[in-house]
Amino acid sequence: MAGLATTFGSGAMTNPINEITDEAELMFLIGTNTTEAHPVIGYKMRQAARNGCKLVVCDPRHIDLVDEADYWIRHNPGTDIPLLNGLMHIIIKEGLENKAFIEERTENYEALKATVAKYTPEYVSSLTGVDEELLYEVAKLIATTDKAMLFYTLGITEHVCGTHNVMSCANLQMLTGHLGRPGTGVNPIRGQNNVQGACDMGALPNVYPAYQNVTLPEVQAKFEKAWNVKLPNKVGLKIPEMFEKANEGEVKAMYILGENPVLTDPNSNHIRSGLANLEFLVVQELFLTETAEYADVVLPAASFAECDGTFTNTERRIQRCRKAIEPIPGQANWQTICMMFNKMGYPVNYSHPEEIFNEMASLSPSMAGVTYEKMAAKGIQWPCPTIDHPGTPYLHAGKFTRGLGAFQAIEHQAPGETPDSEYPYLLSTGRILQHYNVTTPYSSGIASIWDREWAEVNPHDAAVLNIRTGDKVKVASRRGELTTSVKVTDRVLPGVIWMSFHYTESPTNAVTSDVLDPITGTGEYKACAVSIVKL
Repeated sequence: MAGLATTFGSGAMTNPINEITDEAELMFLIGTNTTEAHPVIGYKMRQAARNGCKLVVCDPRHIDLVDEADYWIRHNPGTDIPLLNGLMHIIIKEGLENKAFIEERTENYEALKATVAKYTPEYVSSLTGVDEELLYEVAKLIATTDKAMLFYTLGITEHVCGTHNVMSCANLQMLTGHLGRPGTGVNPIRGQNNVQGACDMGALPNVYPAYQNVTLPEVQAKFEKAWNVKLPNKVGLKIPEMFEKANEGEVKAMYILGENPVLTDPNSNHIRSGLANLEFLVVQELFLTETAEYADVVLPAASFAECDGTFTNTERRIQRCRKAIEPIPGQANWQTICMMFNKMGYPVNYSHPEEIFNEMASLSPSMAGVTYEKMAAKGIQWPCPTIDHPGTPYLHAGKFTRGLGAFQAIEHQAPGETPDSEYPYLLSTGRILQHYNVTTPYSSGIASIWDREWAEVNPHDAAVLNIRTGDKVKVASRRGELTTSVKVTDRVLPGVIWMSFHYTESPTNAVTSDVLDPITGTGEYKACAVSIVKL
C-alpha cells in the first residue's frame, strides 16, 4: 500500500477482523481468494454472509466464495481500475456519493470526478466484460449500505499498476464514506505470517521501525544516537533491484533468512543467475531449499515454534509468540544475528527478545505504549502511543493521518504483457488452500493431499488444444518453460490459464513476468503471456 503511505500507513487493515461478523453489512472483495489464501478470515466471511451480510466478489476466477456471494463480478484480468472507476461513475451519476464525507474529510474530488466521468457503463463493460446492469446494481448497493468493508490482497497489488489499483480501492471507500467507522475500511489482508510485523520493524528499504523515513535528518539522528553508529540517509534497494544489481555485479553478497526467492519470485531464471553471480551468499534456513543450494554458507534456522518474540497480524495486532520447544539449532534466530553483529565489531548484548522489542518501541511513536505485559492477554493494535493508551481498533476516526484524504485520478493501464500470436494465453497465479502460504516441498503430509501442480484450463481451450484433465503440457513464456498436469475447468475464463507456484517440479515462476509496479517494485504475477503445448 506504499502509494497511499501518507493516508493509510503501512498496508495493514484499517479495521479489525471481528467486525466482519460483528459490524459489517456489506463485504466487497476484489482480488482476494480469502478462503484459500487466508482461511481463518475466509471462514468469518462465510459466517457473515450466511448470517445476512451482503457479499460482492470481484474475481475473474470462480473462487469458493462466489458460491456465497450475492453478486459475482467476473471481470477480465487486469481491468480492476476501469471496474472501480465504472462503479464510482455510476455512484456520482446517480447522486449517491457521500457529500458530507467528501466535503469534510477529503480533497482533490473534482479531479477524481473528471476522470471517472469517462468510464461510462458502456465503456467499462467493453473493457471488463461485465454486464452494465450488474454494474448499476453493485454500485447502488455499495453507495446505499451504511457499513461496507472493502478487502483486497495480491490480486490487486501484483500488477504493473498495483499501487494505482490500491488507490482506486481507497477512492471508492472515500467516495462512499466507508472509512473511519466500525464495519467499514480499506482492508488489505497481508500474506504470510508476520509480514506485517516485518514491515513494522523496518524491513523495508526506505524506513526505520514504525515507518520513519530514512531520508529525514531528525529520524536519522534519533536512530544514530540510540544505536551509536553512523547511518546512511539513502533509500536502499527493493528485492527486484537487488537481483538486478546482482546480475550486473554491483551487489556482491547477500544474506537471506527464511525466504526462497528461486521458487517464489517472478522470472526465477533471472533470480538464479543473480545468485550464481554473487561472490558470497549466506542462507539461514530450516531446509536446503532451491535458494540454499546456491549458498556458500547455510546457517541453521529456528522455526516459529522454537522462538520467543512477537508477531503482528494483518489487523495491526502485536501478539506474543512463546516457544513450544527449545531451538533445535541450539539458539534462536535473533541470537545467531547477534553473534554476527559481535563478530563484525558492533557489540550487542541482549538477553531476551523483550529487550529488543522495548528498544524498538522506545524509538517508535506509534508503538511507544506497547509492552509485553500489555499484550499478554490478546495483543495490542497499533497505534498505541502511550502506556495508558488501549490501542486502536480502527484507523482514521475523525481525520486521516495526513489530514484530508486525497482522491487520486487513476486511468486504466493494461498489463505489462498481453497474449499475442506466439504466446496466445494469459497466465495468472495464486495460492491453494492445501499449501496455506507454504512454498516449500518439504512436508510429506501436504504432499499426500496435493502432490502436483494442476494448471487450470477452460474447456473451450482444452478442446482446441486436445487436452484432458491429467494430461501433461508444456507452458512456455519469453522467460522460460515448465511441465505441468492439467485440470480442465470452467473456474477460469477462456484464454486464461491459472497455476499456483508451490512445486519444484513445476516452477511456475520460471515463466512469470519480469514487469514490475514502478512504485513498489512488486512483480506482475497475475498476468503474463504464455503458450501451451500438449506433451
